[in-house]
Amino acid sequence: MTIGGAPARVPLTRFVRYFLKLGTLGFGGPIALAGYMQRDLVEERGWIAPEDYKQGLALAQLAPGPLAAQLAMYLGWVRGRLLGTTLVGIAFVAPSFLMVLVLSALYVKFGGLAWMQALFYGIGAAVIAIIAKSAVQLARKTLGRDRLLWGLFAVSLVVTAWTATEIIWLFVLSGLIPMFVRAPARPSLPTTALVVVPWLGGVGSVGVLWKVFWYFAAAGLFVFGSGLAIVPFLHGGVVERFHWLTERQFLDAVAVSMITPGPVVITVAFIGYLVAGPLGAIAAAIGVFAPVYVVTMLAAPYFHRIAGNVRIKAFVDGVTAAATGAIAGAVIVLGRRAIVDVPTIVIGASTLGVLLMTKRVPEPVLIAISGIVGLLLKGAAAH
Repeated sequence: MTIGGAPARVPLTRFVRYFLKLGTLGFGGPIALAGYMQRDLVEERGWIAPEDYKQGLALAQLAPGPLAAQLAMYLGWVRGRLLGTTLVGIAFVAPSFLMVLVLSALYVKFGGLAWMQALFYGIGAAVIAIIAKSAVQLARKTLGRDRLLWGLFAVSLVVTAWTATEIIWLFVLSGLIPMFVRAPARPSLPTTALVVVPWLGGVGSVGVLWKVFWYFAAAGLFVFGSGLAIVPFLHGGVVERFHWLTERQFLDAVAVSMITPGPVVITVAFIGYLVAGPLGAIAAAIGVFAPVYVVTMLAAPYFHRIAGNVRIKAFVDGVTAAATGAIAGAVIVLGRRAIVDVPTIVIGASTLGVLLMTKRVPEPVLIAISGIVGLLLKGAAAH
């Protein structure tokens, strides 16, 4: 409870335990996880002041990095500065990472078996429906009625669907255009964009683990808002550029992130495991969350000074529009591989219908049901 309007002081260990629990049981994606934090930490427990939460949410939307993880780390900074950020970040990410590590090992061991293939046959179609619904929701929330942003969204959608990959300069350009249109006075490229491009160009000059680490670190710098923004970005690099995974394996990686709690971007650990085993999973996870941690530590103390900067907001609006368009384009790209026959069409359509009609059925439940349907269908076909 709050005391005289000030947030209640609780031991840091108790604060961290909350995020350990949230990372273990928190399903529903970034928006849902942010909602849980607001309900639990601000309204019910009074551990975080409403204004601190609002600033953290704004930073998570403005800065690169998956929204839920960034918000959690910011709240950790509010509570315990460097130590709070570090412990909260580890507690929030560790549970889903360990789950993905186990699922990755099982996938590698049994991935060639018919039952595993049948399971993901059904899950893949459900995942497409979930991503499609998320893309629609994200577009409505982030683009509103802004015609310029919808135009950037459309261009990114078409380019992603046509090329089946991401063009980094399209993201940068999408950020620059609103800057010139909305804030033409002395436009300058934000630091995040300057950092991203050289990192991408440097990937591949060292060993596999370093390549994995740097690639996912670069990817982490282009995840604005929803963690699903990383899906189309990763598809271009993991499947098309480096050929680390097949189309089927990549779709399975996305499915694994959907059936585990915590941040969606933990799918990178599954990919890293397939590329280089447990060390690859660790390198990928550290890589994608390192930028989030660094940005939070650097930006948190000064965020109130830049939160209202018109040019920064305009740049992020443009990048977010492009990222949302890329997610929509990824639905088309991945849908070609997952929706392959009448049963998968029915599974995907049924999942989308349930998602649109009610919010009472959790996404992991829909994915589990779809997996069982896939097992039954493939089992019946085998006999």
